[in-house]
Amino acid sequence: MAAGTMRVGSALRVAVVGGGPGGLYAAALLARQGHTVEVWERGAPEDTFGFGVVLSDETLGGIEAADTVVYAALGAEFVRWDDIDIVHRGRLLTSGGHGFAAIGRRRLLEILHERCAGLGVQLRFRTGAPAAALLAASYDLVVAADGVHSATRQSGAAHFRPTLTSGHCRYIWLAADFAFDAFRFEIAETEHGVMQLHAYPYSADASTVIVEMHEKVWRAAGLDLCDEDESAARCAKIFGEALRGRPLHGNRSAWTEFRTVVNERWSHGNVVLLGDAAHTAHFSIGSGTKLAVEDALALAEAVAAAVAAAEPGAQPDVPAALAAYETARRPAVASTQRAAAASMRWFEELAGYVDQPARQFAFNLLTRSRRVTHDNLRLRDERFTRAVERDFGCPDADTPPMFTPLKLRGLTLRNRVVVSPMDMYSAQDGDGTPGDFHLVHLGARALGGAALVMTEMVCVSAEGRITPGCTGLYTAEQAAAWTRIADFVHTSAPGTALGVQLGHSGPKGSTRLMWEGMDDPLPEGNWPVVAASEAPYRPGVSAVPRALTAQDLASVRSDFAAAAVRAAGCGFDLLELHCAHGYLLSGFLSPLTNHRTDAYGGPLENRLRFPLEVFDAVRAVWPDDRPMTVRISATDWAPGGTSAQDAVDIAAAFAAHGADAIDVSTGQVVADESPEYGRSYQTPYADRIRNALGVPVIAVGAISSWDDVNSLLLAGRADLCAVGRPHLYDPHWTLHAAADQSYAGPAAPWPAPYRAGSRKPPAGRG
Repeated sequence: MAAGTMRVGSALRVAVVGGGPGGLYAAALLARQGHTVEVWERGAPEDTFGFGVVLSDETLGGIEAADTVVYAALGAEFVRWDDIDIVHRGRLLTSGGHGFAAIGRRRLLEILHERCAGLGVQLRFRTGAPAAALLAASYDLVVAADGVHSATRQSGAAHFRPTLTSGHCRYIWLAADFAFDAFRFEIAETEHGVMQLHAYPYSADASTVIVEMHEKVWRAAGLDLCDEDESAARCAKIFGEALRGRPLHGNRSAWTEFRTVVNERWSHGNVVLLGDAAHTAHFSIGSGTKLAVEDALALAEAVAAAVAAAEPGAQPDVPAALAAYETARRPAVASTQRAAAASMRWFEELAGYVDQPARQFAFNLLTRSRRVTHDNLRLRDERFTRAVERDFGCPDADTPPMFTPLKLRGLTLRNRVVVSPMDMYSAQDGDGTPGDFHLVHLGARALGGAALVMTEMVCVSAEGRITPGCTGLYTAEQAAAWTRIADFVHTSAPGTALGVQLGHSGPKGSTRLMWEGMDDPLPEGNWPVVAASEAPYRPGVSAVPRALTAQDLASVRSDFAAAAVRAAGCGFDLLELHCAHGYLLSGFLSPLTNHRTDAYGGPLENRLRFPLEVFDAVRAVWPDDRPMTVRISATDWAPGGTSAQDAVDIAAAFAAHGADAIDVSTGQVVADESPEYGRSYQTPYADRIRNALGVPVIAVGAISSWDDVNSLLLAGRADLCAVGRPHLYDPHWTLHAAADQSYAGPAAPWPAPYRAGSRKPPAGRG
C-alpha cells in the first residue's frame, strides 16, 4: 500500500515533542500518511541555535523519495561546494571532489513549518509538552525529538538506559557575514595551545564558523571568562586572516563540551526517541540534523509498514513498528557514532599532529574518521593524493603506499605488511616443539607476499606456556625445528623476513587449548603459574599465581636471554618481546595487575623496571644488526588501568633502551575489560605513540583491507600494519592486495611456481 494511502481505522494520533528539524520532518511524513499529528515546541517559530545545516547527498536522496515538495524547496535554497581547504602553518592545501550542500537552519525550519502547516499538522509554539507518560496515555504514538537534553529520555532513563559522555574540547558556534569558498579547516598555534576553526558557507552571504580547542587551552586563554560578544571578538582576532578581518557574531552562542549520547533502547511502549534524544555524533563529521532527518525517514517507513500489515480496520502494532525502526537505524547510527568518536578524538589530540608535514597533516585530517580512505580520496582528488604519496616516499606512481620499503637496523622490509603473531596451539605432543603444521602455516604465509611473518608467542620455558599446545624455544629440539622453518622461509620465499615473538604466559598459563575453552584451567596436568602479584586472571576460575621473588626474576631474565640466543641461531630476522595481553611482562606494566610494594611495583617507573631488564638482557645477546620490537597493551579497557599517557611513557622507555619499533595492541590484561570494538579500533593508540615520540610503530586490530593499510600509512598513524585474521582467511592476502591495485613490482613478488595464478581467474557466467 502506498505510504500516502490510509485505510479506515488505521490512522494514528501522533504527538511530537520538539520542533527541531527532526521532529518537524517526522511530523510532516506521518501527516502525509494520513495520521493526525500535533507538535509541541517550547520556543518561538523563529528561535534556533546555530546557523547552517549540512546534509549529504544520501540524505537528500531519501528526502526526494519520501517527499518531493520538501526536496524541491530545499534544492532551491542549498549552497553547494566541492572543496575542502586546510590551512597548516600558513600553507593552504585544497582537496576537491567532496560534495557538500548546506542551508541556513532558520530557513530549513521555515520550509518544514510551511510543509507541516500544509499537511494539517498542529504546531504549538512557546508551549512545553505534557509529560511523556501523559502523552503516551492519550496518543497512539509519541515521538520524542526533544534534543540532547531530552526530558523524555531523562524521565524514562530506567528503560532507555542512556550513557552520556563528555569530550575534552570546548567549542562555540558563531557566524560570519560572508560565504567561504570551501569547507575550511584552519589551525592556530597560540601561546596558550592549538586552536582550530571549522567553517562552511550556508548561504550566498553567510558562513557557519565553529571554533574549538582542548579545554586546557580554552582555560589557559581565558576564554572561560568571556561572554558571547567577547568570545566572538577574541575568535575573530585569532582567525583574522581566514576571516579577512571581518567580525564574527553569535546566536545565543556559548562555549560547550560535546556530549555523546547512546541509549540501550530507543523506544518504550508507544514512545520513541528520535535525533539527538536517541544519539549524537560529533559535528566534525556532519550534522546532527542529518541523522535526525534520516531517523524521521526510517520511522515513517516503519509506521507505514505496520499500517500495511494491520488487519482492515485494526490499529497498527505501534511497538512492533518502533522496534523495526530501531533495528533499521541502529547499524547506521552506530557506524556514524564510531566515525564521529574517531574524528572527535583526532581533534582533541590535534596538538600531536601539527608537526607533521603539511600534506600529510591534510591527508590525516581528511581521513581522521576512517570514512574517507586513501582509495576514496584518490577518486575524489587524484592530484592531491598523488602528491601525498610522493611525500610519503612511494617509489613511483604505480606503487601503492603499502608496497614502499622500510628499513629497521640492518633489515629492509620490502613492504609494510606484517602477518600478526597468532597462537596456533598445535605444538607436537605437548612438548613445545613446532612441527609440520607450523612449517605449512608459516611457510604458506611467507609465500603470500607479506614483508614480515611473525611466529606465535614462543614461550621461554615450559612453565611459561599458555597451553600444552604452545611452542617454545627452551630446548635444542625446539631450536632445530624452528631452524627448519626459517630455512624454508628464506629459501622458498626469498625477501620475506621471519620474526619470532618471545613471551611468558604468567598468570594466564596452564590453560586449555583455545577451542577447548579459552583461558579455562586444564582439568589435569597443570603446572604452577607465576605473576607480578598474586592476582588471578579470572578470579574464582583461574589459578592463583605465585608472585615472583627476586630469585625468580633473575631466572626469568635468563630464560628470555637463552631463548634469544637460540632464536638468533635459528636464523630469525627480527625478535619481538611480548609485553602485552596480560602475560607475565604485561602484568608488571599494568596497575590493575601489579600490586607489588617492592622496587618493581607502585609508580610506572617501577612497574617498567622488570620488563626493561628483560629487554636489556635480550638486546645484549640479540645480534646488533637485527631489529627488536616490543608489543604492548596501550590500554586495559578497564577503569584504573594503563592510561594513554602511560602507554606513551612505556613506549618511550622501550625506545630509549633500543627498541626499533613498538607493536601497539590493547587489552586482554584483565578479564572484565570493555573494548570499543570496530574497524581499525586499536590504531588510534599506535597513532598517538608514533606522533608523540616519532618512534616507528606497528598498528594492529581489525585492519582488514588494503585500503585501510594505505590510509594508515599515508596519514602517519603507523609505519607497519599487522594483519592477522585476513591472512588466516587468505594466506595470499598481500599478493591479492597487490593484484587488486594492479601492482606487480618488487615489493610483492609472486613465487615462481605460483605466477600462473597471479591474475584473478575469470568468473563464470550467470
